[in-house]
Amino acid sequence: MALSKLMIKKPIHVIQEESKTSGLKRTLSASNLVSLGIGCIIGTGIFVMTGQAAALYAGPAIVFSFLLAGICCAFAAMCYAELASMLPVSGSAYSYAYASLGELFAWVMGWLLLLEYGVAASTVAVGWSGYMVSFLKTLGVIVPPEWTAATGQIITLADGSTVTALFNLPAALAISAVTGLLVLGVKESASVNNIIVFIKVAVILLFIGFGVMYINTDNWSPFIPDNTGEYGHFGLSGILHGASFIFFAYVGFEAVSTAAQEAHNPQRDVPIGIIGSLTVCTILYIVVSLVLTGIVKYDTLNVPDPIAVAVDAIQLPWLSFVIKIGAIAGLSSVMLVLMYGQTRIFYTMSRDGLLPPVFSSVHPKFQTPWINTILVGTISGIVAGMTNINALGNLVNLGTLLAFSIICFTVLYMRIKEPNLERPFKVPYPKITPVLGILFCGILISSLWETFLHLVPYFMLGGVIYAFYGHRHSKVRKALNS
Repeated sequence: MALSKLMIKKPIHVIQEESKTSGLKRTLSASNLVSLGIGCIIGTGIFVMTGQAAALYAGPAIVFSFLLAGICCAFAAMCYAELASMLPVSGSAYSYAYASLGELFAWVMGWLLLLEYGVAASTVAVGWSGYMVSFLKTLGVIVPPEWTAATGQIITLADGSTVTALFNLPAALAISAVTGLLVLGVKESASVNNIIVFIKVAVILLFIGFGVMYINTDNWSPFIPDNTGEYGHFGLSGILHGASFIFFAYVGFEAVSTAAQEAHNPQRDVPIGIIGSLTVCTILYIVVSLVLTGIVKYDTLNVPDPIAVAVDAIQLPWLSFVIKIGAIAGLSSVMLVLMYGQTRIFYTMSRDGLLPPVFSSVHPKFQTPWINTILVGTISGIVAGMTNINALGNLVNLGTLLAFSIICFTVLYMRIKEPNLERPFKVPYPKITPVLGILFCGILISSLWETFLHLVPYFMLGGVIYAFYGHRHSKVRKALNS
């Protein structure tokens, strides 16, 4: 392939015209989009990773880790908002890269977003399964252990005996339910998401409200534990490594940009949704981490349910019960938004010819990409049911940070190449903000350098698919060659 053919760009006016003829229904308001972002952000991070990051890496200084990750996301969020207001289409970062950097970068971005959304949805489903099985147990309903974990995983029972797991059925069923909801329609999905977001934010506020009365400030001493002599284990390097670890907690705010073609007024509403959801969640994360490490000593929080452990410590059984409901609701909405984002990215890539046309087929009644949604849901459900994805958190983090870096660079590039293009939302200090975004992403990526090795086969697979299908069927390339 000639390099010039790989760098073919999709004309901006074509992208803007496609946003008007997509066939998707415009039903989402600015408040829907803020809720959509919160729905995707608040979940695994606040209910699981906060405790693990505090116990293993940063101690009470996990507050600074959240602040560092939040600042990094804030720079990227403003860049996303400018591009989303300029190019209000469903493809998110994929479409932005196609219009500015060319087709090869667009494919790389789409492949990174598959890692971010598709794999993350399966991972969250496994976490949802754990909370649901625990919740059902409190109600006297016992799910056979063979059906609660990844295929082949050895499970040790209370009596010391072991069983081999066959399939994580609750995780697969959770993905199936989300898939069905998305097939029915984005308005219906958004309505359910609004209810879920209200429940889990209310639960978090309950935890903060009751927990603050039981804070023991001795648990905050030392606030920054001394480094153990190993990089990333407490001290300043622990704060940095903790920020890289809990970055997964922020994955999702950019999913708002994938809803641009279904927003009432995307130029105004999408920036509000991106920045609004990120701001709300950053504040909640910082306050929850302070309360959590104030109630119990940080070194006791390396558990799957740290908030429930803290609630148990203050002996409020009813609140522990409510926390589990909130966790289940929180993880449900995360799955919903991740799956939504993935299907819309595939939809846009298919319309460009980089994926088969089946991914852009819209249901005549529901006006949703239904076959695309079912295919993504089926694959995600199988992965969630059969795979124990312990190491994929860092893969998702790395993929997301790389994508954010490209987005920040894209804003710089477009400011130079297309200075007169209409930008309803403009990044403040456009020569500084994107550079800071790239710098902060680079700092966090430096803690994940070993994970690069795991991405090599993943990108090799992506390259094969692009070479043998995407490049040959690219509509942009065909149009320019005709």
